[in-house]
Amino acid sequence: MTPHHKTLARFFLEGDEKGAIEYIENLISEYPRLYLYEDIITPAMYYVGELWENNKISVADEHLATAICDFVLSRIEAQTKKISGEHQTTFKAMLFGVEEEQHYIGLKMVAATFKEHGWRVRYLGPNLGLQHSYSQVHSYKPHVIGLSASLSYRLPTLKKLVEHFRTLEWNPLIMIGGRMAKKFELEELESDQVMIVKDLNHLNQWFNEGREGAINETS
Repeated sequence: MTPHHKTLARFFLEGDEKGAIEYIENLISEYPRLYLYEDIITPAMYYVGELWENNKISVADEHLATAICDFVLSRIEAQTKKISGEHQTTFKAMLFGVEEEQHYIGLKMVAATFKEHGWRVRYLGPNLGLQHSYSQVHSYKPHVIGLSASLSYRLPTLKKLVEHFRTLEWNPLIMIGGRMAKKFELEELESDQVMIVKDLNHLNQWFNEGREGAINETS
């Protein structure tokens, strides 16, 4: 972890939108956006989570920090759209947190990463019910379906989604991410059609290796 993450976490916990934006804008001039996401913002939110787990901050403090972080990411994403809009592909991604999963900051950074690579993204946020996810996927027909889950007891729901999406006729790539992908062994779910994404660096490697080229752009 860099020392920046605790400074950024302090801005989040103080509800200081202006300070957080100024701090991030200074860092953007020094670091790539991926490094900013993976090595500064993500550790900052993990740090906030640890403070909450140790009863050093209240749930209200944690919610405030999440809201400020969300605001900061939206500002960064506004800049990303200007970059990606000129080079948009026909690839489509749909991203959401599984039913009852409330965490979404990491998922929002994944959405921004896809947009930066020119993808059209339908970001549905956290806690999407099973039937709603099925109907949205059948309607949008994305090339990539991104599922996010943090806690082990989301695994049964995750398995149901994967089982359903693996039967889709256009064979989308199913990506599984979130803290569960980092903390638990999910190899049983992996296949040619299912990818476990450990972090944003792993996702960026997938893009850099040209793996998206294996997806049928006309599907």
